[in-house]
Amino acid sequence: MNKSIRSRVVTGTALALAMSAVLTACGGGDDASSDAKAVKETPGAKPATEVEDPLVATFDGGLYILDGESLELSGTIELPGFNRVNPAGDDDHVIVSTDSGFRVLDAAEQKLTDITYEGAKPGHVVRHAGKTVLFTDGTGEVNVLDPADLVGGKKPGGRTYTSAEAHHGVAIELSNGELLSTLGTEEKRTGALVLDKDGKEIKRNEKCPGVHGEAAAKGEAVAVGCEDGVLIYKDGEFTKVDAPDDYGRIGNQAGSDASPVLLGDYKTDPDAELERPTRISLIDTETAKLRLVDLGTSYSFRSLGRGPHGEALVLGTNGALHVIDPETGRTEKEIPVVDAWQEPLDWQQPRPALFVRDHTAYVSEPGERRLHAVDIETGEKLTSVTLPKGTNELSGVAAGH
Repeated sequence: MNKSIRSRVVTGTALALAMSAVLTACGGGDDASSDAKAVKETPGAKPATEVEDPLVATFDGGLYILDGESLELSGTIELPGFNRVNPAGDDDHVIVSTDSGFRVLDAAEQKLTDITYEGAKPGHVVRHAGKTVLFTDGTGEVNVLDPADLVGGKKPGGRTYTSAEAHHGVAIELSNGELLSTLGTEEKRTGALVLDKDGKEIKRNEKCPGVHGEAAAKGEAVAVGCEDGVLIYKDGEFTKVDAPDDYGRIGNQAGSDASPVLLGDYKTDPDAELERPTRISLIDTETAKLRLVDLGTSYSFRSLGRGPHGEALVLGTNGALHVIDPETGRTEKEIPVVDAWQEPLDWQQPRPALFVRDHTAYVSEPGERRLHAVDIETGEKLTSVTLPKGTNELSGVAAGH
């Protein structure tokens, strides 16, 4: 079980009182300030202490590794280029997408391992049913691994699959061994197919133009986004859920094992240089119904998350974390976290990002070089830190030690 900040607050009376003082200080706007400690990557070397529940944030030129409770900056790894980060699926590792492929970071020990999956344009990293799936856009290659096999620093064996043509895609392996992977080319993406555990194609649906992103809901219903709704795969069958608009793109989704309802974005202008939507989509995978909810504020593709009980979370450009009941679409609370912001035109440019683990929402504020931890249920800001540089992407290990 993840040692979340929230769970530690309630472990005892003395600790609760101590934390109360800390929370009061944080609520008053006091920040902890962190100085970077460069991590020298010596093969086989082990840090004096491992980082607890580490977070990883990218910045221009490298990675910051932070303690998941205090947000103290434990170390810095230099890594040039535009890098992306995702949980690897275990307590220690994070997958880093670099210019040359996927690399595995041992965040707990603050070092890049020798495990790499080379290939141009490394894309989506998906965790589901105990497996982690990597999709390399430049080659169309899919790699499936068991994150438990990352221990020891050796590249794990696992299933591989290569798409008929390279494209910006995504894949997910289900608990029964079926592999769902997108279909497309560099110019056009059309849908998804499903392979059985032996690699034989068993299902295909090409009625999902512009297919992008994926999410899994309660009952192992998996959806991929389309330019006119979503495509759901459940119990061996595809179901298309149409958007209410001719062009209703749902390109980014967030799912939860605690809810049959998926959270998605929603865009309606195919000609926009950058559309800043104010509506989100809630897709019920049991009824195949889609609901649109206007938040009254825009958001970005790094704004979507799910809470421990299936809550739909959206970080708005008004600076608040919106906590939404996925069943009703009602906003249960708005938690002020950062200053108001605007999504930049270039998707690679920094903007506030949301990462959720257990009961804690971590929110970055690049313009102020800050990072915040918020208790989702109470709405209290647990702690904040100021970093040497503004960050871009934010992630961490999937669970606590």
